[in-house]
Amino acid sequence: MLRNLPQILSPSLLYTLRAMGHGDRIALVDGNFPAESSGPDCLRLDGISATDVLKAVLQVMPLDTFVTAPAITMQVVGDPEAVPDIVAEFQSIIDQVADHPAKISTLERHAFYEAASGAFAVVQTGEQRLYGNILLTKGIIAP
Repeated sequence: MLRNLPQILSPSLLYTLRAMGHGDRIALVDGNFPAESSGPDCLRLDGISATDVLKAVLQVMPLDTFVTAPAITMQVVGDPEAVPDIVAEFQSIIDQVADHPAKISTLERHAFYEAASGAFAVVQTGEQRLYGNILLTKGIIAP
């Protein structure tokens, strides 16, 4: 056990977050996402919501301030302007927890899959709400 770290961050996830460099992306995805077949290493946090995972990750990982879209979600198929409740909750978490809050951007479903396939890792959560997927770009911690 360690102090001041969210307990839901598994040893493998902590290792992954630490190993990532500036500009690397991590995908936090829901239970329906094709995580195992997407390409990058898949870490599982079954039974834990995507919102709880996002909160925990943002407590230890800075968002990138050098890109225009450090947080990206998947657009609703057939209604790209819709904002699912979980995405609104993601935005609230980013606003409250991130060291540099940013407005969430969106990608069309297949473009999101493609972006996730290039991530450093994919974290499959136990999230059951649809569109509970978010890509985060790691920033720097200034000296």
